[in-house]
Formats: sequence, C-alpha cells, structure tokens
Amino acid sequence: DNMRLAFFGTPEIAATVLRCLHRLGHDLVLVVSQPDKPKGRGQQLMATPVKQAALELGLLCQQPETIKNNREFQQSFSELNLDLVVVAAYGKIIPPDLLSLPQHGFINLHASLLPKYRGAAPVQWALLNGEKATGMTIFKIIEQLDAGPIIDQAAVEIGDDEDAGQLLARLFQLGCGRLENCLAAINNNSAKYIVQDESLATLAPTLKKEMGKINWQKSAREIHNQIRGLVLWPTAYAEWQEKRLKILKARPFASPLLTKNGRAGLVEEVVRGEGFIVQCGQGKIEILEVQPESGRPMSGYNFAIGHKLIPGETLLK
Repeated sequence: DNMRLAFFGTPEIAATVLRCLHRLGHDLVLVVSQPDKPKGRGQQLMATPVKQAALELGLLCQQPETIKNNREFQQSFSELNLDLVVVAAYGKIIPPDLLSLPQHGFINLHASLLPKYRGAAPVQWALLNGEKATGMTIFKIIEQLDAGPIIDQAAVEIGDDEDAGQLLARLFQLGCGRLENCLAAINNNSAKYIVQDESLATLAPTLKKEMGKINWQKSAREIHNQIRGLVLWPTAYAEWQEKRLKILKARPFASPLLTKNGRAGLVEEVVRGEGFIVQCGQGKIEILEVQPESGRPMSGYNFAIGHKLIPGETLLK
C-alpha cells in the first residue's frame, strides 16, 4: 500500500535519504529544499544536493525562501493530501501549522540518541565530547525542537579516528536502512511512539567559528576530538607564522621513545611519509593532514618538508 509522501532536506546526506525513499516506491509528490546558494570563487548559484537528486529522479522540487507565513506555499501544500512528510537535514524550522496537515504528520531523521544532543550539530558535539557511542533516531516532529516521540532508534559505536563527515554519512546510511520498516509501521498504524524523557535532554547547538582555534595546552585526546568534530566546519586550526593552518586529520601519538615533555605547541618530530608530532598539555598528537591558508590539503609530512618545519624550534601557537 503506497503512501503519498513529501520530503524536506538540503545537503548530501539528505540526498541519500531521498534516493532511498524513491527506491522504496512510495508516491513522492513533492521535494522541498533550501534555495540555491552562491558557491566558490565565482559565487555561481549551486543547486542543493537534494534539488539535484530530485531533478535526476524526475521529482517536483520547490525551494521557498521561507515556509513560515508563506500563505501560497501552505495552501498548495495542504492540497497535496499527504500521508506523511519525511525530513532529513532540511535546515529550517517547520512551522507548526504545517505539522498537522499530513495524515501522519512529519517524521525526522536525527543523528543522535535522542533526547541527547538535540539541535543543529549532534554528530559534531558527540565527537567534541569524546562520546564512545551515538546513533540515529527517527521521531515525529512536534513544535519543540527535536522533542517529539521516538518511532525508531539504533545505536552505533564511534570509531576512535572517525570524523564528523564519516560518522554523519554512516548514521544517515543507517537511517535509510531503517526507513522501510518505519514507514510500513506508520502506514498500518502499528508504530509505537515513545515519549522522550525530558530530564535526559542535552543540547547540540550551532557551532561557532571561533571554536576552531586549537589550544595546545589541552590534552592530545581533547585536541583530537576537536579536529575530528569540526572537520566539516569551521575546521580546527593553528596559527603558524601569522597564518592560519587548518588541521584536517590527526591522531593521539603514543610512543615510548618520546618521553621528554616540551612546551605545549612544540613540534617534536617529523615522521617520514606521515606527519609531524606536536606536544600538547597532556600527551602528544601527530598531525596527519593540513591545509595552509589559501592552499590545498596536503599531508602533514609534505607540509613540514615544504615549509621547513624544524623540530624543536617551530611553535604552533
């Protein structure tokens, strides 16, 4: 029994969910995505990944600047007679007067074990906080942010070196795999809606640009978590010769040979073919991939050789 669905989403992870929904064979009568954004040096307008996927699949796609107080959009939306709307990383709040229009309301894919990490950046905060596990939650949207009843939830362990991009992709892949049963249960009214325990709720607010600056006084583990948590945006960075050096990939470095504790931020050793080792407030970290200001990403080793990074002298502030 097919349902009449709409889908709301914007980035690449959401496009994955849209393709999955399409494969399940329900009637996708509308796709909604954010407006095209200017991209790159030429600031050309780029279609969102969800819009691109919708066009490839031959689906109707709308990109209202805003849905809130948008009478025209709300009118046409109510005439669609939808059974359900699926939302994944849309990036705008759905106004309450829309929520009741589809027969079964709106469901959202959220990359955390709700009620933990409600908000815009659940994966990033899980990594920043050094969590060992997180998950994917599919829940019914209510007016309060990420607070609706849970329909389905699955946990995963977080890899020691997994970064935000990898973990996000993995969680949304997991969500895709669970959508079919979810939709079937909603369709035949057998879905269980489990109310969230408000006393356990935590927040994962929007990231801020200044969170990227590395403080080498922190432990190697904390800095590692900062680097992998912020890799998509705003990216962790060090100051090097008055320029920003973005740090894309690293790992805490454990070696019995390096016992001397230098100043935090001191470059201790260049590792051939890999990277360079920096002393932290506690422990050491090996910097494996960097991106110099206005340059392209490169290995830590190539950066060290090309910029004559000399152990013991150069301080990354």
